[in-house]
Amino acid sequence: MQKVIELTRIQKLIGARMFESKRTKPCFYLESTADVTELMGMRPKLRKSLGLRITTNAFYIHALALAAKEYPLMLGMLDGDNIKIADSINVGFAVNAPQGLVVPVIRDADTKSLAEIAAQEQRMTDEARDNKLTLEQIEGETIALSNLGAYGIDSFFGIIPPPTSTILSVGNTIPSVVAHQGGPAVRKIASFCLVVDSRIITDTYAADFLKFLTEQLENPRQLV
Repeated sequence: MQKVIELTRIQKLIGARMFESKRTKPCFYLESTADVTELMGMRPKLRKSLGLRITTNAFYIHALALAAKEYPLMLGMLDGDNIKIADSINVGFAVNAPQGLVVPVIRDADTKSLAEIAAQEQRMTDEARDNKLTLEQIEGETIALSNLGAYGIDSFFGIIPPPTSTILSVGNTIPSVVAHQGGPAVRKIASFCLVVDSRIITDTYAADFLKFLTEQLENPRQLV
């Protein structure tokens, strides 16, 4: 006899939203990598100096927000025959919670320091897993981040959550032999996949955005 598992309310909601996005948004996809060796090496020192756990996700949220500030069309949404650019950079980041996938939102992320983002990200992740997020905490995202690197996924393409036009998907950080300072070296390389609504953003604009973002992550001292 087959086992029947009823969908939860949040699974139904997310499924309907993702289906609508996939059905209506003609997307294109870009892939890149970044050398995050220095970034990874900074985390223990920052934890000691700030007294705060700094995740790689906090760096990614910070860099994503700063890149969106530099390239505001990534925050665009269709409004009839016009493109409406969001007036705030609110980064939604996916969290796997017992009740299903939830997306807490860090509002005005471009105005916050790395430490502020890290503290808020940790607090909201804990609240998501304890099913304590409020409706206000999961609404209003204008750009999205999904990170499956911790699950051993090398790379993947997410689905843009409505009403945004951009999602950055982050894969695993893999030790790789690359050319560095004139010779071979083992460096920590992370993969980044960008999914973009082609009705709003051109491929070259998105490419410049992704390049700016990865350059930020490869020079993480400017993010602190």
